[in-house]
Amino acid sequence: MSTPQTGTCLCGACTFTAVPMDNAGACHCGMCRKWSGGMYLSVSCEDVKIAEGAPIGIYRGSPWGERVFCRECGASLMWRSQDGAHNNVSIQAFEDPSQFELEMQLFIDKKPANYALTNQTKTMTEADVFALYAPQDDAQ
Repeated sequence: MSTPQTGTCLCGACTFTAVPMDNAGACHCGMCRKWSGGMYLSVSCEDVKIAEGAPIGIYRGSPWGERVFCRECGASLMWRSQDGAHNNVSIQAFEDPSQFELEMQLFIDKKPANYALTNQTKTMTEADVFALYAPQDDAQ
């Protein structure tokens, strides 16, 4: 999946191009559930370029991560690390979200009991995710 694709927010004010690198993942953390209205379905992307002048908003929800959204319609666009190393773009912003097979579930230990996905996926707990994304303490 190394072909650039375009995406938009709900109202079309925010457009972007991105190169999807993987299949989709679902995040069940409390912040993603509140931000997206359910589990957040995203795909890791490289070369994310948001159109100049797009009315994006950025919410820094942790010391290492931030959420990008459209200030006009409120649509969730991506979670990204503040250092730029990780960009997880909402699969719903692409024309065909069904092209991304769901392979991973993050914060599986935080998933509410009132829903379940039927396909088999890899899973990561909260501790696993923090170990991957959180900056390591430099023992100062």
